[in-house]
Amino acid sequence: MSRTCAFCKKTASRANSVSHSNIKTPRFQKPNLQLISISGKRVKTCSSCRRTLNKKLHEKAS
Repeated sequence: MSRTCAFCKKTASRANSVSHSNIKTPRFQKPNLQLISISGKRVKTCSSCRRTLNKKLHEKAS
């Protein structure tokens, strides 16, 4: 499960690429995963969870 967010468990979803002639080809939409370090551990999180974590950290600090 290397392409999974550690917080929301978001994974790749299946979608179709649609050409001009309406031919549908299957493809995957992958989450925007980024490595962040939380208390010394490196964790893969999606960008939306990362933004939420940053918001919570800024609220605690102020």
